[in-house]
Amino acid sequence: WLGRMGVAYVKEANQYVLIIQYNSSVLFAVADSPLGPFKKQHAKNMKSWIGTPNTGDQTVFTDEDSGKSYLVYSYGQGRNKIYLSEIGLKNDTITLLDFKQVFRGAGREGNCMFKYRGKYYLAASQLYGWDGSLAYYLVADDIMGPYLPENDMQVIPGVEDDYAHISQTGFFVTVRGSKQETVIFCGDRWADFAGNGLGYNQWCPLSFDGDLPYFNSLNSWNLNAKTGEWEVADDNNWVKNASFEADRKQMPSPVKPVQTRLLGWETEVIKGIEISLDSLSPILNHANTEEERKIVIGERSLNMSDRVDFVRKVSQKISSSPYVIFPNAIYTLTAKIKNSGGFNKLEMYAESGGKRYAVKVKEENETWTSISIEKLKVKNNAVEIGFFADGQAGAFCLVDDVSLVKAK
Repeated sequence: WLGRMGVAYVKEANQYVLIIQYNSSVLFAVADSPLGPFKKQHAKNMKSWIGTPNTGDQTVFTDEDSGKSYLVYSYGQGRNKIYLSEIGLKNDTITLLDFKQVFRGAGREGNCMFKYRGKYYLAASQLYGWDGSLAYYLVADDIMGPYLPENDMQVIPGVEDDYAHISQTGFFVTVRGSKQETVIFCGDRWADFAGNGLGYNQWCPLSFDGDLPYFNSLNSWNLNAKTGEWEVADDNNWVKNASFEADRKQMPSPVKPVQTRLLGWETEVIKGIEISLDSLSPILNHANTEEERKIVIGERSLNMSDRVDFVRKVSQKISSSPYVIFPNAIYTLTAKIKNSGGFNKLEMYAESGGKRYAVKVKEENETWTSISIEKLKVKNNAVEIGFFADGQAGAFCLVDDVSLVKAK
């Protein structure tokens, strides 16, 4: 096993070091250039320091102000402790100089760090394997802590509706521009392993209210690398969990995560069996087949069905966040659907400024079909989008790849 690689420059040695999880140890390889070639120098067994020979997850962090680099990593089993070690030169060997435990509590992975306006932030995700999850943080004035609130990681506001843009914490990039300092979250999305959407690294900008970070879950945005300023792009898709990949398991789920809803979406049962953790509950999402995944994104799609006659609405309200304005403009709402017959009424809709827009699905669609609402006028910086189904027992409608984008 080789994983969680990171490169740092060690001034005392005038060399670059590549640090890698290497089976049951940490591998150090050195080079004169960050582009390599890197040659193995030694492997460090961590057991005498932390109790396990290996790290859990690990990431390299460089403090641009001091020029020093650190390895942030978790305990090798259970990952319920997080440590920091400075990277440096000892006995003519580049290695870890020390270690300090900076967190002990619930298991956390994807450990990484960033610095913003003189404060250090420790970030991590839940133990969800390849799945996206909530992202957490602690903050400190000194890199070695104490990180507060002590042993009580807080959820970063803004990640809740789509599990950090369907990713887990990977690392951060800080752009120190002429006008603004911008911290960019880079989330790991395991698209090959997990099939949970498109792409591998998900880049989202953070905002701050004092020491409190805020996650801006954006599909498309523009960065001015010189000034550090950023803005939402015109082609941003404003729908959260738009391809229903944040919920990779069958929902409702009686096991981690225990959940009776699809993230970012609200399900209203007007008629039919209520949504619950009971085995008789309707299933809220559909497992896309290999053939379906050639047409729609990822493993999951929305499922509207029941074993009895049913009326159901699945909706999402979109509005401005504390840091990003949802602009009044003309939009196009699109989705892909696949449905049986047996519906008295089936439609995609949008409501804004007291006006309702809808496209009715009047016939069975045996293959995935695109539907759209054009010239959707958003007023008061808010809109509700959704799907309404009035169906007979056994009727089904699958929905995927929902998009709300400014009209060109």
